[in-house]
Amino acid sequence: MALLADIVLAVHFLFVLFVVGGLIAIWAGAALGWSWVRNFRFRVAHLAAILFVAAESLAGIACPLTVWEALLRRAGTEPGSFMQRWVWRLLYYDLPEWVFTLIYALFALLVLATLLLVRPRRPGH
Repeated sequence: MALLADIVLAVHFLFVLFVVGGLIAIWAGAALGWSWVRNFRFRVAHLAAILFVAAESLAGIACPLTVWEALLRRAGTEPGSFMQRWVWRLLYYDLPEWVFTLIYALFALLVLATLLLVRPRRPGH
């Protein structure tokens, strides 16, 4: 079960990297003239990802990946893996839930503003 839990954790990390790294890449790409950061599908997927996170947080719903990983870890008897220890340090913080909700909502607004300031190309253009 630990291996499955580690896979879920890796997917979770990649999702967070897509959301946070995507915004950084969009702004860097806009400044450096990278055309791929204006790709419509990428930008819609990026906005949808953070809107999903913000909406579930505002609704008081726990992240499905966090829940799934926790269930898999409880089902197993193995001690935490190397990956679990290091990735957990990057993803999880001991703060009140309202802090995360505020951060997700503000980040979603920033991504939405970025969509307006660094406009994507319409499909077919």
